[in-house]
Amino acid sequence: MRSRFLLALGLLAALAGAPSGALAQAGKPATPPPAAPAPATELIDINTADKAKLMTLDGIGEARSDAIIKGRPYRAKNELADKGIIPQAVYDKIKEQIIARQPAAKPAAPPAKK
Repeated sequence: MRSRFLLALGLLAALAGAPSGALAQAGKPATPPPAAPAPATELIDINTADKAKLMTLDGIGEARSDAIIKGRPYRAKNELADKGIIPQAVYDKIKEQIIARQPAAKPAAPPAKK
């Protein structure tokens, strides 16, 4: 009986010295912390961006930025590759960074008075 008492006492002493939470986590698998959201980057509007802003895109240098500006306006960003302004491979690299916004619709002019 005494040996059981000493065994139980030793077990309690060992548990008391264990770091807090160690026993609670023993049966649970470790879960990785949630992934941090990617920083939001501002999309570059190919219809309004200046040459310097366009040149920040991977694969767009002076000649391609000039060609993008010359080909404006674009109805959709994929027109850059469809019209041959930039190669498809370059478009594939930058397509998530660009947008082709449309100008706001102008209100209709009232009919002219006679």
